[in-house]
Amino acid sequence: MGAGETRQAIEAVFRIERARLIAGLARLVRDVSLAEELAQDALVAALTEWPSAGVPEKPGAWLMTAAKRRGIDTIRRNKMRDRKHGEIARELEGNEEAIETALDDDLGDELLGLIFTACHPVLSAEARAALTLRVVGGLTTDEIARAFLASEPTIAQRIVRAKKTIAKAGLRFEVPRGAERAARLASVLEVIYLIFNEGYAATAGEALVRPALCLEAQRLGRMLAGLMPEDAEVFGLLALMEIQASRLAARTGPDGAFVPITEQNRARWDQLLIRRGLAALARAETLGGDGPYALQAALAACHARARSAADTDWPRIAGLYNRLRAVMPSPVVDLNRAVAHSMAFGPETGLRLLSDIADSPALRNYAPLPAARGDFLFRCGRLAEARVEFEAAAKLTRNTREAAFLRARASACG
Repeated sequence: MGAGETRQAIEAVFRIERARLIAGLARLVRDVSLAEELAQDALVAALTEWPSAGVPEKPGAWLMTAAKRRGIDTIRRNKMRDRKHGEIARELEGNEEAIETALDDDLGDELLGLIFTACHPVLSAEARAALTLRVVGGLTTDEIARAFLASEPTIAQRIVRAKKTIAKAGLRFEVPRGAERAARLASVLEVIYLIFNEGYAATAGEALVRPALCLEAQRLGRMLAGLMPEDAEVFGLLALMEIQASRLAARTGPDGAFVPITEQNRARWDQLLIRRGLAALARAETLGGDGPYALQAALAACHARARSAADTDWPRIAGLYNRLRAVMPSPVVDLNRAVAHSMAFGPETGLRLLSDIADSPALRNYAPLPAARGDFLFRCGRLAEARVEFEAAAKLTRNTREAAFLRARASACG
């Protein structure tokens, strides 16, 4: 194996072990930034030693040991007299044997603790997403900035502030228990789905989808499902993402234009992802899943199971939206419910349901509202009114591809 191939192999091992390594280190040193630095130092040590010595049998444990020793050296070199750091140093020195084999054991609690900390509600949703992608996903600041169409300095500052907030709040890198765990889990799921949604339907820019973000969210979802195998909503979210991701290739045409689900070439849907999603949904339902993510996954499954758009079970979808509205009331759910009812019972029904939410402040500048109204009016044959709505929706969206699709629909009204 050449030097280049050896380096690639070492970096591949590090990518696999990185999140677990940082999780264990963060719990030991109680500092995310220091844990990242120590993990990077361990990678440098591996790049120096492994080409000649070979990749060790237990690379994770080797990296943890190297990082831990570097941590002790750092504390000693900086002559930290602070009692807290002194206690950490003594803890590290006193548990060397346990730490050297730490990654041989189940580090699920450490990794899960890191995820729960990165997604803590004390941080803003944007900060949670950025920090999770950085410390758990391993994305660079530049990659996160490009994914969210933000400047690299903005993302860097967001991550730094998030780390400082965590340190100032004195958060422990552990999995919360009882009621706090249930409350915090909602934040974790929200962050992962936020990341997925930004990839599935980009809110701004030229690209309609950003598959890399979807893949990262799916990876986080699979990781979480492995760490929490008895939680129905975790599997509900995983099922939802897998099924929705199966349609990514069909959501855009050759020119990058948006293709609605009713017009997509279903031969382009990823059947492996559909099977994974349906399996995760079955697991969620076995666990008694009837929460927001499990219900949304059941909605996505209705489309996945239909061989063609004409075979879609819209009455079942309308019924599922009624149930979703009961457990997760929101104007956006009401809007999607109106769309489902329009498909199941006619566009007039959809228009009537839209009239009930038309004045909602949350939907005032929300492009899907006039877009849905335009579709219902178009199907009613009220083309002049439909055109006005499609043009209004095109002005509201910040995504170039979506705006082009809506203007095309307006033009089709004559």
